[in-house]
Amino acid sequence: MHNDTTQYNAALASPHREVCELLAREIDAGLEGAANKVWHGHPVWFLDDNPIVGYSLEKKGVRLMFWSGADFDEPALDVRGGKFRDASVSYREAGEVDVAALRRWLGKARDIQWDYRNLARRKGRLERLR
Repeated sequence: MHNDTTQYNAALASPHREVCELLAREIDAGLEGAANKVWHGHPVWFLDDNPIVGYSLEKKGVRLMFWSGADFDEPALDVRGGKFRDASVSYREAGEVDVAALRRWLGKARDIQWDYRNLARRKGRLERLR
């Protein structure tokens, strides 16, 4: 895990810090080989420079977002829009995190990907990678 992610998590107040630390450990384990950095102000994991999953602190709690999550066919993930293929879930405390579901979603995140890396070059048009 990148030091910036560790610092991001450490700067949060409890119980949000515990949620982020749990998510970071599970994401690191579930996406072995993924690059991690703080991107646009929050921790994000990348496969081949393509953003896969990240989290951020929002008003209602810690939002865990999968860039291609709309295609996971997982009712617990909230699909917010139609233009992009992201889906997310929010947590107020670590006990709310369904670790088995999170691990399943991380497997799907590796297998189901849209090409966000080249979104600007394609003028906002997404293409499926896997």
